[in-house]
Amino acid sequence: MSRSGADLALLLLGGFRSLVDAATAELADRGYEDVRPVHDFAIRAIAAGADSASELARRLSITKQSAAKTITVLQERGYVARDPDPRDARRKRLRVTELGFEVLRQGETIFEELRDQWARRIGAAELEGIEDHLTALVGAQPVRFDTPGWFARDVGEPA
Repeated sequence: MSRSGADLALLLLGGFRSLVDAATAELADRGYEDVRPVHDFAIRAIAAGADSASELARRLSITKQSAAKTITVLQERGYVARDPDPRDARRKRLRVTELGFEVLRQGETIFEELRDQWARRIGAAELEGIEDHLTALVGAQPVRFDTPGWFARDVGEPA
Protein backbone atom coordinates (compact mmCIF):
# COMPACT_ATOMS: atom_id res chain seq x y z
CA MET A 1 0.00 0.00 0.00
CA SER A 2 1.43 3.33 -1.05
CA ARG A 3 1.03 6.28 1.29
CA SER A 4 0.95 9.95 0.44
CA GLY A 5 3.58 12.49 1.39
CA ALA A 6 1.12 13.94 3.89
CA ASP A 7 0.72 10.47 5.44
CA LEU A 8 4.50 10.24 5.82
CA ALA A 9 4.65 13.63 7.52
CA LEU A 10 1.84 12.63 9.89
CA LEU A 11 3.50 9.28 10.69
CA LEU A 12 6.76 11.06 11.51
CA LEU A 13 4.91 13.60 13.62
CA GLY A 14 2.99 10.78 15.30
CA GLY A 15 6.25 9.03 16.16
CA PHE A 16 7.61 12.25 17.62
CA ARG A 17 4.43 12.85 19.64
CA SER A 18 4.35 9.27 20.87
CA LEU A 19 7.91 9.50 22.19
CA VAL A 20 7.50 12.99 23.67
CA ASP A 21 4.17 12.19 25.33
CA ALA A 22 5.58 8.99 26.84
CA ALA A 23 8.71 10.80 28.03
CA THR A 24 6.67 13.62 29.58
CA ALA A 25 4.47 11.09 31.41
CA GLU A 26 7.52 9.17 32.65
CA LEU A 27 9.18 12.39 33.83
CA ALA A 28 6.02 13.10 35.80
CA ASP A 29 6.15 9.61 37.31
CA ARG A 30 9.74 10.32 38.36
CA GLY A 31 8.74 13.49 40.19
CA TYR A 32 9.03 16.10 37.43
CA GLU A 33 5.32 16.57 36.76
CA ASP A 34 5.82 20.25 35.92
CA VAL A 35 8.09 19.73 32.89
CA ARG A 36 6.73 20.32 29.39
CA PRO A 37 8.44 19.69 26.04
CA VAL A 38 9.06 23.41 25.43
CA HIS A 39 10.97 23.54 28.72
CA ASP A 40 13.52 21.09 27.32
CA PHE A 41 14.13 23.31 24.30
CA ALA A 42 14.47 26.38 26.53
CA ILE A 43 16.80 24.73 29.06
CA ARG A 44 19.00 23.41 26.25
CA ALA A 45 19.12 26.84 24.59
CA ILE A 46 20.07 28.49 27.90
CA ALA A 47 22.75 25.85 28.50
CA ALA A 48 24.08 26.60 24.99
CA GLY A 49 24.44 30.31 25.76
CA ALA A 50 21.03 32.01 25.53
CA ASP A 51 21.59 34.06 28.68
CA SER A 52 18.79 36.63 28.29
CA ALA A 53 15.11 36.70 27.35
CA SER A 54 15.99 38.38 24.05
CA GLU A 55 18.55 35.74 23.16
CA LEU A 56 16.24 32.91 24.22
CA ALA A 57 13.47 34.39 22.07
CA ARG A 58 15.82 34.54 19.07
CA ARG A 59 17.04 30.97 19.53
CA LEU A 60 13.55 29.52 19.97
CA SER A 61 11.96 31.79 17.33
CA ILE A 62 9.35 32.96 19.82
CA THR A 63 8.38 36.41 21.09
CA LYS A 64 10.38 38.04 23.84
CA GLN A 65 7.19 38.01 25.94
CA SER A 66 6.87 34.22 25.49
CA ALA A 67 10.53 33.79 26.36
CA ALA A 68 10.12 35.91 29.49
CA LYS A 69 7.11 33.82 30.57
CA THR A 70 9.02 30.59 29.97
CA ILE A 71 11.99 31.92 31.95
CA THR A 72 9.71 32.90 34.84
CA VAL A 73 8.21 29.40 34.95
CA LEU A 74 11.63 27.73 34.75
CA GLN A 75 13.00 30.03 37.43
CA GLU A 76 10.03 29.43 39.76
CA ARG A 77 10.53 25.69 39.37
CA GLY A 78 14.26 25.91 40.04
CA TYR A 79 15.46 24.83 36.60
CA VAL A 80 17.17 28.12 35.74
CA ALA A 81 18.53 31.03 37.75
CA ARG A 82 19.42 34.65 37.07
CA ASP A 83 22.85 35.81 38.19
CA PRO A 84 24.42 39.26 38.05
CA ASP A 85 26.51 39.84 34.95
CA PRO A 86 30.11 40.42 36.08
CA ARG A 87 30.62 42.91 33.20
CA ASP A 88 27.38 44.87 33.64
CA ALA A 89 25.76 45.22 37.09
CA ARG A 90 22.47 46.29 35.50
CA ARG A 91 22.11 42.99 33.64
CA LYS A 92 21.13 39.53 34.89
CA ARG A 93 22.34 36.45 33.04
CA LEU A 94 20.45 33.18 32.80
CA ARG A 95 22.04 29.88 33.71
CA VAL A 96 20.79 26.33 34.07
CA THR A 97 20.77 25.06 37.66
CA GLU A 98 21.86 21.60 38.75
CA LEU A 99 18.17 20.67 38.96
CA GLY A 100 17.73 21.82 35.36
CA PHE A 101 20.63 19.66 34.23
CA GLU A 102 19.18 16.74 36.22
CA VAL A 103 15.87 17.09 34.35
CA LEU A 104 17.77 17.00 31.05
CA ARG A 105 19.68 13.88 32.17
CA GLN A 106 16.46 12.19 33.27
CA GLY A 107 14.83 13.03 29.95
CA GLU A 108 17.77 11.61 28.01
CA THR A 109 17.63 8.41 30.07
CA ILE A 110 13.90 8.09 29.44
CA PHE A 111 14.32 8.57 25.69
CA GLU A 112 16.95 5.81 25.69
CA GLU A 113 14.48 3.54 27.50
CA LEU A 114 11.75 4.42 24.98
CA ARG A 115 14.11 3.73 22.10
CA ASP A 116 14.88 0.33 23.63
CA GLN A 117 11.13 -0.38 23.84
CA TRP A 118 10.72 0.44 20.15
CA ALA A 119 13.70 -1.78 19.30
CA ARG A 120 12.06 -4.68 21.17
CA ARG A 121 8.78 -4.08 19.30
CA ILE A 122 10.14 -3.96 15.75
CA GLY A 123 13.67 -5.33 16.14
CA ALA A 124 16.93 -3.50 16.74
CA ALA A 125 18.06 -3.84 13.11
CA GLU A 126 14.78 -2.42 11.80
CA LEU A 127 14.97 0.55 14.15
CA GLU A 128 18.60 1.20 13.23
CA GLY A 129 17.59 1.06 9.56
CA ILE A 130 14.85 3.63 10.13
CA GLU A 131 17.33 5.86 11.96
CA ASP A 132 19.90 5.49 9.17
CA HIS A 133 17.32 6.37 6.51
CA LEU A 134 16.04 9.39 8.47
CA THR A 135 19.62 10.58 8.99
CA ALA A 136 20.21 10.31 5.23
CA LEU A 137 17.04 12.31 4.56
CA VAL A 138 17.20 15.03 7.22
CA GLY A 139 20.81 15.05 8.40
CA ALA A 140 22.47 14.10 11.65
CA GLN A 141 21.15 17.16 13.55
CA PRO A 142 17.56 17.46 12.28
CA VAL A 143 15.99 19.51 15.10
CA ARG A 144 16.99 23.04 16.00
CA PHE A 145 16.16 24.93 19.16
CA ASP A 146 13.67 27.07 17.21
CA THR A 147 11.22 24.19 16.76
CA PRO A 148 8.71 25.62 19.30
CA GLY A 149 8.57 28.89 17.38
CA TRP A 150 8.41 27.09 14.07
CA PHE A 151 5.33 25.14 15.21
CA ALA A 152 3.60 28.32 16.37
CA ARG A 153 4.43 30.71 13.52
CA ASP A 154 1.85 32.00 11.10
CA VAL A 155 1.85 30.51 7.61
CA GLY A 156 2.72 33.83 5.96
CA GLU A 157 5.38 34.73 8.51
CA PRO A 158 9.00 34.48 7.33
CA ALA A 159 11.20 31.87 8.98
